[in-house]
Amino acid sequence: MLLLLGSLWLPAQTPHGPSERVSDCALCHTSDGWSVALDQVRFDHAETDFALEGMHGQTDCRLCHQSLVFEEAPLSCAECHTDVHSMLVGDDCARCHDANDWLVDNIPELHEENGFPLMGVHATLACVECHLAETNLRFDRIGNECVNCHRDDYEATESPNHRDANYGTDCIECHSPLAFGWEASALSHDFFPLTLGHDIQDCARCHTTGNFSDASPECVQCHQADFNATTNPSHTQLGFSNDCAACHTTDPDWRPAEFRDHDAQFFPIYSGEHRGEWDACDECHQNPANYAEFTCITCHTNPGTDNDHRGISGYVYLSTACLVCHPDGSEDGAFDHNSTGFPLQGQHNGLDCAACHANGFAGTPTDCFACHADDYQATNNPNHSQAQFPTDCAQCHTEDGWTPASFDHDGMYFPIYSGKHRETWDECTICHNNPGNYGDFTCLSCHIDPNTSNKHNGVSGYVYESTACLSCHPTGED
Repeated sequence: MLLLLGSLWLPAQTPHGPSERVSDCALCHTSDGWSVALDQVRFDHAETDFALEGMHGQTDCRLCHQSLVFEEAPLSCAECHTDVHSMLVGDDCARCHDANDWLVDNIPELHEENGFPLMGVHATLACVECHLAETNLRFDRIGNECVNCHRDDYEATESPNHRDANYGTDCIECHSPLAFGWEASALSHDFFPLTLGHDIQDCARCHTTGNFSDASPECVQCHQADFNATTNPSHTQLGFSNDCAACHTTDPDWRPAEFRDHDAQFFPIYSGEHRGEWDACDECHQNPANYAEFTCITCHTNPGTDNDHRGISGYVYLSTACLVCHPDGSEDGAFDHNSTGFPLQGQHNGLDCAACHANGFAGTPTDCFACHADDYQATNNPNHSQAQFPTDCAQCHTEDGWTPASFDHDGMYFPIYSGKHRETWDECTICHNNPGNYGDFTCLSCHIDPNTSNKHNGVSGYVYESTACLSCHPTGED
Protein backbone atom coordinates (compact mmCIF):
# COMPACT_ATOMS: atom_id res chain seq x y z
CA MET A 1 0.00 0.00 0.00
CA LEU A 2 1.44 3.41 -0.99
CA LEU A 3 0.85 6.38 1.19
CA LEU A 4 1.05 9.72 -0.56
CA LEU A 5 1.18 12.81 1.55
CA GLY A 6 1.07 15.62 -0.97
CA SER A 7 3.99 14.81 -3.26
CA LEU A 8 6.12 13.20 -0.56
CA TRP A 9 6.44 9.44 -0.62
CA LEU A 10 7.15 7.79 2.65
CA PRO A 11 10.70 6.38 2.82
CA ALA A 12 9.49 2.91 3.38
CA GLN A 13 7.73 3.00 0.03
CA THR A 14 10.60 4.40 -2.27
CA PRO A 15 12.84 1.85 -4.09
CA HIS A 16 15.80 4.24 -3.98
CA GLY A 17 16.84 3.66 -0.41
CA PRO A 18 16.30 5.50 2.85
CA SER A 19 18.12 8.74 1.93
CA GLU A 20 16.07 11.85 2.46
CA ARG A 21 17.61 13.33 -0.71
CA VAL A 22 15.48 11.01 -2.88
CA SER A 23 12.25 11.14 -0.90
CA ASP A 24 10.65 13.70 -3.23
CA CYS A 25 9.56 11.66 -6.27
CA ALA A 26 8.52 14.75 -8.19
CA LEU A 27 12.16 15.80 -8.56
CA CYS A 28 12.57 13.12 -11.16
CA HIS A 29 9.14 11.59 -11.97
CA THR A 30 5.86 12.96 -13.27
CA SER A 31 2.31 11.75 -12.91
CA ASP A 32 2.47 10.44 -16.44
CA GLY A 33 4.62 7.51 -15.37
CA TRP A 34 7.83 6.40 -13.81
CA SER A 35 9.94 6.99 -16.90
CA VAL A 36 12.62 9.61 -16.35
CA ALA A 37 13.90 12.10 -18.91
CA LEU A 38 17.24 13.58 -17.95
CA ASP A 39 16.32 17.01 -19.16
CA GLN A 40 13.34 16.98 -16.80
CA VAL A 41 15.18 15.84 -13.68
CA ARG A 42 15.22 18.59 -11.07
CA PHE A 43 17.30 16.65 -8.55
CA ASP A 44 20.45 18.58 -7.54
CA HIS A 45 23.30 16.06 -7.59
CA ALA A 46 25.63 18.72 -6.12
CA GLU A 47 23.93 18.19 -2.77
CA THR A 48 25.28 14.66 -2.70
CA ASP A 49 28.87 13.53 -2.06
CA PHE A 50 29.53 13.39 -5.82
CA ALA A 51 28.83 16.56 -7.78
CA LEU A 52 28.30 15.93 -11.51
CA GLU A 53 31.07 17.80 -13.35
CA GLY A 54 32.22 17.62 -16.95
CA MET A 55 31.30 14.39 -18.71
CA HIS A 56 29.63 13.03 -15.57
CA GLY A 57 26.86 15.56 -16.09
CA GLN A 58 26.00 14.06 -19.47
CA THR A 59 26.17 10.42 -18.47
CA ASP A 60 23.07 8.21 -18.17
CA CYS A 61 22.33 7.80 -14.45
CA ARG A 62 22.14 4.03 -14.85
CA LEU A 63 25.79 3.80 -15.95
CA CYS A 64 26.77 4.66 -12.40
CA HIS A 65 23.63 3.66 -10.49
CA GLN A 66 23.43 -0.03 -11.30
CA SER A 67 20.66 -0.52 -8.71
CA LEU A 68 17.65 1.60 -7.69
CA VAL A 69 19.31 2.29 -4.35
CA PHE A 70 21.19 5.37 -5.35
CA GLU A 71 23.58 5.43 -2.39
CA GLU A 72 25.02 2.12 -3.54
CA ALA A 73 26.67 3.92 -6.47
CA PRO A 74 30.51 3.92 -6.04
CA LEU A 75 32.38 7.16 -5.38
CA SER A 76 35.94 6.20 -6.40
CA CYS A 77 37.05 6.44 -10.01
CA ALA A 78 38.45 2.94 -10.19
CA GLU A 79 35.10 1.35 -9.26
CA CYS A 80 33.59 2.67 -12.49
CA HIS A 81 36.60 3.03 -14.76
CA THR A 82 38.83 0.17 -15.77
CA ASP A 83 42.50 0.82 -14.78
CA VAL A 84 44.18 0.79 -18.17
CA HIS A 85 47.52 1.55 -16.48
CA SER A 86 47.67 -1.80 -14.75
CA MET A 87 47.70 -0.20 -11.30
CA LEU A 88 51.15 1.26 -11.96
CA VAL A 89 50.14 4.83 -11.17
CA GLY A 90 47.60 4.25 -8.41
CA ASP A 91 43.82 4.17 -8.50
CA ASP A 92 43.19 7.90 -8.00
CA CYS A 93 42.35 8.97 -11.56
CA ALA A 94 41.95 12.58 -10.40
CA ARG A 95 45.71 12.83 -9.83
CA CYS A 96 46.15 13.11 -13.58
CA HIS A 97 42.69 13.42 -15.16
CA ASP A 98 39.64 15.63 -14.68
CA ALA A 99 35.94 15.05 -15.43
CA ASN A 100 36.09 16.71 -18.85
CA ASP A 101 38.22 14.14 -20.68
CA TRP A 102 41.08 11.68 -20.25
CA LEU A 103 43.74 14.05 -21.54
CA VAL A 104 46.54 14.94 -19.09
CA ASP A 105 47.84 18.51 -19.01
CA ASN A 106 49.84 18.54 -15.79
CA ILE A 107 52.58 16.09 -16.71
CA PRO A 108 55.45 18.45 -15.63
CA GLU A 109 53.88 18.93 -12.22
CA LEU A 110 53.37 15.19 -11.81
CA HIS A 111 57.01 14.49 -12.60
CA GLU A 112 58.16 17.16 -10.21
CA GLU A 113 56.07 15.59 -7.45
CA ASN A 114 57.79 12.29 -8.19
CA GLY A 115 61.28 13.81 -7.92
CA PHE A 116 62.12 14.00 -11.63
CA PRO A 117 61.34 17.46 -13.03
CA LEU A 118 61.18 17.56 -16.83
CA MET A 119 63.91 20.01 -17.83
CA GLY A 120 65.80 20.62 -21.04
CA VAL A 121 65.35 17.91 -23.64
CA HIS A 122 63.25 15.82 -21.21
CA ALA A 123 60.45 18.40 -21.47
CA THR A 124 60.09 17.78 -25.21
CA LEU A 125 59.86 13.98 -25.13
CA ALA A 126 56.72 11.90 -25.46
CA CYS A 127 55.94 9.77 -22.42
CA VAL A 128 56.49 6.53 -24.32
CA GLU A 129 60.06 7.50 -25.21
CA CYS A 130 61.02 6.92 -21.59
CA HIS A 131 58.19 4.69 -20.32
CA LEU A 132 58.69 1.70 -22.57
CA ALA A 133 56.16 -1.16 -22.24
CA GLU A 134 54.04 -3.52 -24.31
CA THR A 135 51.28 -0.89 -24.24
CA ASN A 136 51.47 2.89 -24.35
CA LEU A 137 49.17 3.06 -21.34
CA ARG A 138 51.64 1.42 -18.97
CA PHE A 139 53.90 3.83 -17.15
CA ASP A 140 56.25 1.55 -15.28
CA ARG A 141 58.49 3.43 -12.85
CA ILE A 142 61.97 3.55 -14.29
CA GLY A 143 63.81 5.36 -11.48
CA ASN A 144 65.07 8.93 -11.27
CA GLU A 145 68.76 8.16 -11.90
CA CYS A 146 70.06 9.24 -15.33
CA VAL A 147 71.66 5.89 -15.99
CA ASN A 148 68.28 4.14 -15.72
CA CYS A 149 67.52 5.50 -19.21
CA HIS A 150 70.97 6.33 -20.49
CA ARG A 151 72.95 3.15 -19.78
CA ASP A 152 73.31 2.52 -23.53
CA ASP A 153 74.52 6.09 -24.11
CA TYR A 154 77.08 5.65 -21.32
CA GLU A 155 78.35 2.36 -22.74
CA ALA A 156 78.48 3.62 -26.34
CA THR A 157 80.37 6.87 -25.68
CA GLU A 158 83.88 6.78 -27.14
CA SER A 159 85.07 10.38 -26.75
CA PRO A 160 85.78 10.02 -23.97
CA ASN A 161 85.20 6.33 -23.30
CA HIS A 162 83.18 6.58 -20.11
CA ARG A 163 83.45 2.90 -19.23
CA ASP A 164 87.22 2.60 -19.71
CA ALA A 165 87.82 5.87 -17.87
CA ASN A 166 85.68 4.58 -15.01
CA TYR A 167 83.42 7.62 -15.10
CA GLY A 168 80.56 7.85 -12.66
CA THR A 169 77.05 7.08 -13.88
CA ASP A 170 75.55 10.26 -12.44
CA CYS A 171 75.30 12.15 -15.74
CA ILE A 172 74.65 15.55 -14.15
CA GLU A 173 78.17 15.55 -12.71
CA CYS A 174 79.32 16.54 -16.20
CA HIS A 175 76.17 17.27 -18.23
CA SER A 176 73.54 19.90 -17.64
CA PRO A 177 69.92 18.66 -17.36
CA LEU A 178 68.86 22.00 -18.88
CA ALA A 179 70.71 21.32 -22.12
CA PHE A 180 69.20 19.83 -25.26
CA GLY A 181 72.00 17.41 -26.09
CA TRP A 182 75.24 15.80 -24.98
CA GLU A 183 77.42 18.31 -26.82
CA ALA A 184 80.27 20.12 -25.02
CA SER A 185 78.14 23.20 -24.45
CA ALA A 186 76.06 21.09 -22.11
CA LEU A 187 79.10 20.03 -20.10
CA SER A 188 79.36 21.22 -16.52
CA HIS A 189 83.09 21.93 -16.24
CA ASP A 190 82.90 23.99 -13.04
CA PHE A 191 85.92 22.21 -11.54
CA PHE A 192 87.99 23.98 -14.25
CA PRO A 193 85.92 26.85 -15.70
CA LEU A 194 86.05 26.93 -19.50
CA THR A 195 86.10 30.68 -19.98
CA LEU A 196 87.49 32.96 -22.69
CA GLY A 197 90.50 31.23 -24.27
CA HIS A 198 89.53 27.93 -22.63
CA ASP A 199 86.01 28.07 -24.12
CA ILE A 200 86.65 25.35 -26.67
CA GLN A 201 84.43 22.60 -28.05
CA ASP A 202 87.08 19.96 -28.75
CA CYS A 203 87.79 18.15 -25.48
CA ALA A 204 90.71 16.30 -27.06
CA ARG A 205 92.75 19.51 -27.28
CA CYS A 206 93.34 19.29 -23.54
CA HIS A 207 92.49 15.64 -22.85
CA THR A 208 95.04 14.03 -25.14
CA THR A 209 95.46 10.63 -23.48
CA GLY A 210 91.93 9.29 -23.76
CA ASN A 211 91.76 9.25 -19.97
CA PHE A 212 89.81 12.32 -19.03
CA SER A 213 90.65 12.05 -15.35
CA ASP A 214 94.41 12.58 -15.67
CA ALA A 215 94.40 16.09 -17.19
CA SER A 216 96.32 18.45 -14.92
CA PRO A 217 94.90 21.86 -13.96
CA GLU A 218 98.44 23.30 -14.07
CA CYS A 219 98.78 25.73 -16.99
CA VAL A 220 102.17 24.50 -18.11
CA GLN A 221 100.90 20.95 -18.65
CA CYS A 222 99.08 22.22 -21.74
CA HIS A 223 101.14 25.30 -22.51
CA GLN A 224 104.75 24.12 -22.17
CA ALA A 225 105.29 24.66 -25.91
CA ASP A 226 103.91 28.21 -25.65
CA PHE A 227 106.21 28.85 -22.68
CA ASN A 228 109.28 27.55 -24.54
CA ALA A 229 108.50 29.44 -27.75
CA THR A 230 107.98 32.86 -26.17
CA THR A 231 110.78 35.27 -27.11
CA ASN A 232 109.55 38.67 -25.96
CA PRO A 233 110.64 38.14 -23.32
CA SER A 234 112.23 34.70 -23.49
CA HIS A 235 110.61 32.85 -20.61
CA THR A 236 113.09 29.97 -20.63
CA GLN A 237 116.23 32.09 -20.94
CA LEU A 238 115.13 34.34 -18.10
CA GLY A 239 114.03 31.49 -15.87
CA PHE A 240 110.45 32.77 -15.58
CA SER A 241 108.01 30.86 -13.43
CA ASN A 242 105.87 28.46 -15.44
CA ASP A 243 102.82 29.49 -13.45
CA CYS A 244 101.12 31.23 -16.39
CA ALA A 245 98.40 32.69 -14.14
CA ALA A 246 101.00 34.85 -12.41
CA CYS A 247 101.02 37.14 -15.47
CA HIS A 248 98.25 35.98 -17.80
CA THR A 249 94.48 35.60 -17.72
CA THR A 250 92.42 33.21 -19.82
CA ASP A 251 91.99 35.92 -22.45
CA PRO A 252 92.93 34.63 -25.92
CA ASP A 253 96.41 35.26 -27.38
CA TRP A 254 97.98 35.63 -23.91
CA ARG A 255 97.13 39.35 -23.75
CA PRO A 256 97.03 41.40 -21.72
CA ALA A 257 99.98 40.10 -19.72
CA GLU A 258 100.65 41.78 -16.41
CA PHE A 259 103.18 40.95 -13.73
CA ARG A 260 101.40 42.79 -10.94
CA ASP A 261 103.81 41.48 -8.30
CA HIS A 262 106.49 43.64 -9.93
CA ASP A 263 105.30 46.57 -7.77
CA ALA A 264 105.64 44.74 -4.46
CA GLN A 265 108.68 42.60 -5.28
CA PHE A 266 110.83 45.00 -7.29
CA PHE A 267 109.65 48.41 -8.41
CA PRO A 268 106.22 50.05 -8.92
CA ILE A 269 105.38 50.11 -12.63
CA TYR A 270 101.61 49.68 -12.40
CA SER A 271 101.29 52.39 -9.76
CA GLY A 272 103.08 55.55 -8.73
CA GLU A 273 105.12 57.76 -11.02
CA HIS A 274 105.74 55.07 -13.66
CA ARG A 275 102.13 54.03 -14.13
CA GLY A 276 101.26 54.28 -17.83
CA GLU A 277 104.80 55.42 -18.74
CA TRP A 278 105.86 52.21 -20.48
CA ASP A 279 104.52 49.71 -23.00
CA ALA A 280 106.90 46.74 -23.13
CA CYS A 281 109.20 45.05 -20.61
CA ASP A 282 112.26 45.56 -22.79
CA GLU A 283 112.04 49.33 -22.41
CA CYS A 284 113.67 48.90 -19.00
CA HIS A 285 115.06 45.34 -19.31
CA GLN A 286 117.23 45.54 -22.41
CA ASN A 287 119.29 42.43 -21.78
CA PRO A 288 117.01 39.61 -22.98
CA ALA A 289 119.15 37.09 -21.13
CA ASN A 290 118.95 38.73 -17.71
CA TYR A 291 115.93 40.63 -16.47
CA ALA A 292 117.71 41.33 -13.20
CA GLU A 293 119.46 44.02 -15.24
CA PHE A 294 117.51 47.18 -15.87
CA THR A 295 118.06 50.70 -17.12
CA CYS A 296 116.57 53.98 -16.02
CA ILE A 297 118.68 56.25 -18.17
CA THR A 298 117.01 55.38 -21.46
CA CYS A 299 114.19 57.63 -20.31
CA HIS A 300 115.95 59.79 -17.72
CA THR A 301 118.56 61.24 -20.05
CA ASN A 302 121.31 63.80 -19.64
CA PRO A 303 122.03 66.67 -19.28
CA GLY A 304 118.57 67.02 -17.69
CA THR A 305 119.11 64.35 -15.04
CA ASP A 306 122.50 65.75 -14.02
CA ASN A 307 121.04 69.23 -13.77
CA ASP A 308 118.23 67.99 -11.52
CA HIS A 309 120.78 66.47 -9.12
CA ARG A 310 123.16 69.36 -8.63
CA GLY A 311 124.40 69.42 -5.06
CA ILE A 312 123.08 65.91 -4.28
CA SER A 313 125.67 64.01 -2.25
CA GLY A 314 126.65 60.69 -3.79
CA TYR A 315 124.81 61.34 -7.05
CA VAL A 316 126.05 59.37 -10.03
CA TYR A 317 124.39 58.96 -13.41
CA LEU A 318 123.81 55.22 -13.10
CA SER A 319 120.61 53.17 -13.15
CA THR A 320 121.43 51.27 -9.97
CA ALA A 321 122.00 54.60 -8.23
CA CYS A 322 118.59 55.79 -9.46
CA LEU A 323 116.93 52.79 -7.80
CA VAL A 324 118.81 53.29 -4.53
CA CYS A 325 117.75 56.90 -4.17
CA HIS A 326 114.28 56.49 -5.68
CA PRO A 327 113.15 52.97 -4.67
CA ASP A 328 109.52 53.74 -5.49
CA GLY A 329 110.26 55.99 -8.48
CA SER A 330 109.18 59.10 -6.64
CA GLU A 331 111.15 62.30 -5.99
CA ASP A 332 109.62 62.52 -2.54
CA GLY A 333 111.65 60.83 0.16
CA ALA A 334 114.61 60.22 -2.16
CA PHE A 335 117.44 58.35 -0.51
CA ASP A 336 120.25 60.46 0.98
CA HIS A 337 123.41 58.51 1.75
CA ASN A 338 124.42 61.13 4.31
CA SER A 339 121.42 60.15 6.42
CA THR A 340 122.85 56.64 6.85
CA GLY A 341 125.63 55.49 9.15
CA PHE A 342 128.10 55.92 6.32
CA PRO A 343 128.09 59.48 4.92
CA LEU A 344 129.91 59.83 1.60
CA GLN A 345 133.04 61.96 2.12
CA GLY A 346 136.34 62.42 0.36
CA GLN A 347 136.97 59.89 -2.36
CA HIS A 348 133.85 57.95 -1.46
CA ASN A 349 131.79 60.84 -2.78
CA GLY A 350 131.06 60.38 -6.49
CA LEU A 351 131.95 56.70 -6.70
CA ASP A 352 129.91 54.37 -8.82
CA CYS A 353 127.42 52.79 -6.37
CA ALA A 354 128.27 49.33 -7.72
CA ALA A 355 131.87 49.80 -6.54
CA CYS A 356 130.62 49.25 -2.98
CA HIS A 357 127.24 47.68 -3.60
CA ALA A 358 128.34 44.96 -5.98
CA ASN A 359 126.01 42.43 -4.33
CA GLY A 360 123.04 44.71 -3.88
CA PHE A 361 122.28 47.48 -1.47
CA ALA A 362 120.86 45.69 1.53
CA GLY A 363 123.35 44.59 4.18
CA THR A 364 126.40 46.32 2.72
CA PRO A 365 129.08 46.41 5.48
CA THR A 366 130.52 49.75 6.59
CA ASP A 367 133.96 48.61 7.79
CA CYS A 368 136.83 49.59 5.49
CA PHE A 369 138.31 46.12 5.11
CA ALA A 370 135.08 44.76 3.57
CA CYS A 371 135.77 46.86 0.46
CA HIS A 372 139.53 47.33 0.71
CA ALA A 373 140.82 43.86 1.51
CA ASP A 374 142.58 43.71 -1.87
CA ASP A 375 144.26 47.07 -1.20
CA TYR A 376 145.39 45.84 2.21
CA GLN A 377 146.83 42.62 0.79
CA ALA A 378 148.59 44.37 -2.11
CA THR A 379 150.36 47.05 -0.03
CA ASN A 380 154.16 46.47 0.16
CA ASN A 381 155.41 49.65 1.73
CA PRO A 382 154.90 48.56 4.35
CA ASN A 383 153.55 45.06 3.78
CA HIS A 384 150.38 45.27 5.86
CA SER A 385 149.57 41.58 5.97
CA GLN A 386 153.14 40.44 6.69
CA ALA A 387 153.52 43.04 9.39
CA GLN A 388 150.12 42.08 10.73
CA PHE A 389 148.78 45.61 10.63
CA PRO A 390 145.24 46.06 11.90
CA THR A 391 142.52 45.95 9.22
CA ASP A 392 140.90 49.14 10.47
CA CYS A 393 142.10 51.39 7.65
CA ALA A 394 140.87 54.52 9.45
CA GLN A 395 143.62 54.16 12.07
CA CYS A 396 146.13 55.42 9.49
CA HIS A 397 144.19 56.63 6.46
CA THR A 398 141.46 59.16 5.75
CA GLU A 399 138.72 59.20 3.10
CA ASP A 400 140.79 61.71 1.12
CA GLY A 401 143.07 58.87 -0.08
CA TRP A 402 145.72 56.44 1.07
CA THR A 403 148.27 59.20 1.49
CA PRO A 404 149.22 60.87 3.64
CA ALA A 405 148.85 58.00 6.09
CA SER A 406 149.14 58.70 9.78
CA PHE A 407 149.44 56.37 12.71
CA ASP A 408 149.39 57.10 16.45
CA HIS A 409 153.00 56.10 16.61
CA ASP A 410 153.78 58.99 18.96
CA GLY A 411 151.31 57.98 21.65
CA MET A 412 151.72 54.25 21.39
CA TYR A 413 155.43 53.81 20.66
CA PHE A 414 157.80 56.63 19.77
CA PRO A 415 157.31 60.25 18.63
CA ILE A 416 157.96 60.46 14.90
CA TYR A 417 155.41 63.17 14.03
CA SER A 418 156.69 65.47 16.81
CA GLY A 419 159.89 66.22 18.65
CA LYS A 420 163.34 65.67 17.28
CA HIS A 421 162.22 63.09 14.66
CA ARG A 422 159.48 65.19 13.09
CA GLU A 423 159.98 65.34 9.29
CA THR A 424 163.30 63.52 9.50
CA TRP A 425 161.96 60.39 7.74
CA ASP A 426 159.92 59.57 4.65
CA GLU A 427 159.07 55.88 4.85
CA CYS A 428 158.40 53.39 7.60
CA THR A 429 161.15 51.12 6.30
CA ILE A 430 163.84 53.65 7.30
CA CYS A 431 163.39 52.50 10.89
CA HIS A 432 161.64 49.14 10.34
CA ASN A 433 164.00 47.13 8.15
CA ASN A 434 162.32 43.79 8.82
CA PRO A 435 159.13 43.75 6.67
CA GLY A 436 157.95 40.64 8.49
CA ASN A 437 158.04 42.17 11.93
CA TYR A 438 157.44 45.82 12.67
CA GLY A 439 158.20 45.07 16.28
CA ASP A 440 161.83 45.21 15.13
CA PHE A 441 163.28 48.67 14.57
CA THR A 442 166.66 50.31 14.07
CA CYS A 443 168.04 53.64 15.09
CA LEU A 444 171.47 52.95 13.61
CA SER A 445 170.49 53.53 9.98
CA CYS A 446 170.50 57.24 10.78
CA HIS A 447 172.59 57.46 13.96
CA ILE A 448 175.82 56.00 12.56
CA ASP A 449 179.27 55.54 14.01
CA PRO A 450 181.82 56.75 14.82
CA ASN A 451 179.78 59.92 15.45
CA THR A 452 177.26 58.30 17.78
CA SER A 453 179.90 56.58 19.89
CA ASN A 454 182.01 59.80 20.03
CA LYS A 455 178.98 61.66 21.41
CA HIS A 456 178.62 59.11 24.19
CA ASN A 457 182.23 59.14 25.41
CA GLY A 458 182.20 58.85 29.17
CA VAL A 459 178.51 57.83 29.31
CA SER A 460 178.25 54.96 31.76
CA GLY A 461 176.55 51.84 30.31
CA TYR A 462 176.54 53.12 26.75
CA VAL A 463 176.30 50.52 24.01
CA TYR A 464 175.85 51.12 20.27
CA GLU A 465 172.53 49.28 19.92
CA SER A 466 169.00 50.37 18.88
CA THR A 467 167.25 48.99 21.97
CA ALA A 468 169.81 50.88 24.11
CA CYS A 469 169.01 54.06 22.18
CA LEU A 470 165.27 53.69 22.95
CA SER A 471 166.00 52.90 26.59
CA CYS A 472 167.96 56.09 27.13
CA HIS A 473 166.05 58.31 24.72
CA PRO A 474 162.37 57.13 24.94
CA THR A 475 161.16 60.38 23.35
CA GLY A 476 164.13 60.84 21.02
CA GLU A 477 165.37 63.83 22.95
CA ASP A 478 168.99 64.26 24.04
